[in-house]
Amino acid sequence: MSWVQRRPEYAVAIVFVSSMFMNILDTTVVNVALPAMAHQFGVRATDAEWVVTGYLMSLAVWIPASGWLGDRFGTKRTLLASIALFTLASVLCGLASNLTFLVLARILQGVGGGLMSPVGTAMLFRAFPPERRANAARVLIIPTVVAPALGPVLGGFLVDTLSWHWVFLVNVPIGLAALAFGAWSLKEHREPSAGRFDLAGFLLAGVGLSLLLYALSTGPVLGWGTPTVVGSAGVGALAAVAFVWNELRVRTPMLKLRLLADRHFRNTNIAAAFGSASFMGLLFLMPIFLQSARGESAFSSGLTTFPEALGVLVSSQLVGKLYPRVGPRRLIAFGLASVSVVTVVIALVGLTADLWVLRGLMFAAGASIAFLFISQQAATFARVSSADTGQASAIFNTQRQVASMLGVALLATLLSVRLGAGGVQPGPQAIEAFRLAFLVSALLALGGVGAGLAIRDEDAASTMRGGRGRAISSEAAQAAMH
Repeated sequence: MSWVQRRPEYAVAIVFVSSMFMNILDTTVVNVALPAMAHQFGVRATDAEWVVTGYLMSLAVWIPASGWLGDRFGTKRTLLASIALFTLASVLCGLASNLTFLVLARILQGVGGGLMSPVGTAMLFRAFPPERRANAARVLIIPTVVAPALGPVLGGFLVDTLSWHWVFLVNVPIGLAALAFGAWSLKEHREPSAGRFDLAGFLLAGVGLSLLLYALSTGPVLGWGTPTVVGSAGVGALAAVAFVWNELRVRTPMLKLRLLADRHFRNTNIAAAFGSASFMGLLFLMPIFLQSARGESAFSSGLTTFPEALGVLVSSQLVGKLYPRVGPRRLIAFGLASVSVVTVVIALVGLTADLWVLRGLMFAAGASIAFLFISQQAATFARVSSADTGQASAIFNTQRQVASMLGVALLATLLSVRLGAGGVQPGPQAIEAFRLAFLVSALLALGGVGAGLAIRDEDAASTMRGGRGRAISSEAAQAAMH
């Protein structure tokens, strides 16, 4: 008997980490390469932004559908198809000779990326029993935290030494290796209760989320009063409301929103949303501040931001040991409160400090957010049945994507308003504008403390050593709604 047969959760972890590292790294690496793309294609910087916007809109369409697709066609088949599609699209992106072809390839890449994360997360939490969810959470930390921090460093290196094409081509060997290993080692899982495809829900979710994410990503650049932005936000909001109404009335919804009726699943998602908005906002602000206000190089900026990932990796070992004894409530509240304090220190004294001071503060921010990430990833699915894990994962990944975009859009808009038409110029005005933005990021983290304190440790008992907890099914969640 091979080690894969003895410990199948390790095979899931290896494929998940490889695929998600490729997926998340790609997002942050591309941001660094946008100026080089715009220069080669002879287009404006705002036109090149479609390389990012098109990908995000494609993600928004497919993330909600991922739960049903995995349940209906099998999680192994769906995950491997998403990895293959992402890898193929990466090749097409790397070979692109004009902006239109590149944007279309990125949209195709978003289909793979949108399915990859929720389906992989569901497979991981099905493979690890509840009492070992903290170990699974430590696996999730690797791609979700290290990749965003490594992206600017790797992106700057690839663009400076090779070309922007390599920010996509670097995905190919990782994708092929994950695909081959996954085809050999993963086990198939299907849910017989998947039901019929919710076409209305799919269309409403796709229109609503994609237009809202478009408005959030372009509003700070084009202006919130621009007709395109206002129209996208309005239509997107209406579609989102119609989507919620549809999902609560159909028998087999695209997303089982009734799962949010469970207080534990709801509160952990709220805390995670505040944490994602604050932390992604921090990772958005720091490189811009370092490069635009302080005149640092992209590589130096990446090296200053990267200690955040080291802080997460170091702290996650401690949190993984504390979680079974302490529980998620205090760890999540402590983590968010600590992130808020560290971000306030960055705003008040760190912006004019030596780079090594900023690196230390970023390490502290990473060490603090690990208390949230490990705990909420271990606890969120504690009361979700195996049959509903795919749906719960789709809900979790949808809120994380939207919350991250909301946090970045809020802080980008604040900077735009404070700096005016001149943009970022080194000097006291820029320092004050960024100081205010960092303080707002700290407030976002503080806002999640209340949701963290509302979590009850007994609801997550099944994920703690020796704990006993109950799983909620969709039927139980529906009963809780009424």
